[in-house]
Parts: sequence; C-alpha cells; structure tokens
Amino acid sequence: MDFFEAIFTMVAVFICFVIWLLPILLIAVSSRTHGKEKAAWILAVIFISWFAWVFYLLLAPLRPRDEHRSYRHYRNYRHYR
Repeated sequence: MDFFEAIFTMVAVFICFVIWLLPILLIAVSSRTHGKEKAAWILAVIFISWFAWVFYLLLAPLRPRDEHRSYRHYRNYRHYR
C-alpha cells in the first residue's frame, strides 16, 4: 500500500465515522427532547442504528410539552391574584 492509498483510506474511514456520528450529534443538540428521553434516543441510535434516527425525526417528542405549567407562567398568574 503506497502513501496516497493509505491517506485515501484514512480519509474514507473518517468520513464514514462522521456520517455515523451525525445523527447522534443532531439529537444531542436538538431542542425537541430533554433529559432522559434524549439519552434514550441517543442510545437507540447507537445500538439500533439509523432506523432509530428516522423514528426520532418522526416521533420525538413522545409526549407534548406542557407549557402552561412552567414556573414562569405560574409566577405571572400568582402576581395577578
């Protein structure tokens, strides 16, 4: 194996690794899920592969966020009482 073939092989392996890592990074920086749910999706992508990422795009979040029960809304409501 000559030098250029070795470099090409290393670049190809690096590109494949980045493509494999892409769904994990996208889930990690996403705001669609939080906490344990996000960790579960990342583990699913690692162990089940890209199918889990497709399901993440289709199904996440599993339960809708309950915005009206946040502390900010409670504080504003309490102020007007």
